[in-house]
Amino acid sequence: QVQLVESGGGLVQAGGSLRLSCAASGRTFSNYAMGWFRQAPGKERDLVAAINWSGSSTYTVDSVKGRFTISRDNAKNTVYLQMNSLKPEDTAIYYCVANFDYSEYDVPRWRYYAMDYWGKGTLVTVSS
Repeated sequence: QVQLVESGGGLVQAGGSLRLSCAASGRTFSNYAMGWFRQAPGKERDLVAAINWSGSSTYTVDSVKGRFTISRDNAKNTVYLQMNSLKPEDTAIYYCVANFDYSEYDVPRWRYYAMDYWGKGTLVTVSS
């Protein structure tokens, strides 16, 4: 089992920044690729960003590219999502995930129900 706990969400004005953290415990963190999904009210839970086990490969969706950065610190068992230039449409619950498999070809097709482990989420609200 892997337990994931997100933190860092909150209320921020448009144009501001937040850094989300996800602390992992349980099985060896560095064995897993990590990612962030988000779910806005009334919408699907969609992938935002992902990172492989070593941090050498990352993926971000087009809608946040250039604004969001995913990173990880295996020594601290933590993955981060740095979010800059936030927009009201970024308002959502952000979920951290761990997944054993990662390939640059498959990661754009990640679906939340196929991930190995989930956190409970942290709410990000961006005011206009």
